[in-house]
Order: sequence, then structure tokens, then C-alpha cells
Amino acid sequence: MSIMRKITAAAAGSLFIIGAVAAPSQAVRDVDQDGLVNVSVGNVTILEDVNVAVAANVAAQVCGVKVGPVILLAQEVDANDTTRVVCDQQGQRNDVELSNN
Repeated sequence: MSIMRKITAAAAGSLFIIGAVAAPSQAVRDVDQDGLVNVSVGNVTILEDVNVAVAANVAAQVCGVKVGPVILLAQEVDANDTTRVVCDQQGQRNDVELSNN
């Protein structure tokens, strides 16, 4: 499956689960966070200023990993104004990254 198909499928799927996953991310906002992050593949931003849960779901689908740990990583990115690599595409310049908006 191509990366664009994975991204499209993940974005569509995330719309269905956002209600179930978004509630826990709301509780963390008391730490002066806006709950929004960016997702990039290589040097291309594929999602900008999106909910932590949506960003985590898309990044997890593209990387082929479980979404739970990626949600925690996305919350950390939002809280600490950092950039984190979700997965390294083995020498290619297509690393999937989460960054603060």
C-alpha cells in the first residue's frame, strides 16, 4: 500500500475514532496546551494544526505501529514544544514526525 493511500485511509479512519480518543486528550490541556500538532513525512507537512488524537492515528497508520504510544508522544510534543520522529523509514528521507504547531 502506498504512503498516500495509508495517509488517506488513516485520516478517514481517524474521523470515526476521534470521539473515543479525544476525551483523554482534553484533560491534558490544563498544562497550557492547545492540543494541536503537525504531522510531516520527510519535508512535507501532511497535517497542520490537527487534534493530537487525529495526528497520532494518522502517524501510527503510516508507520504501521499501535496508536496508544503515539498519542502519548503527540501529547509530549504539544506540551513541550518539541519535534519527535514516530518512525524512521530506514535510510530514506521519509521520516514521519510530529511537531508542535
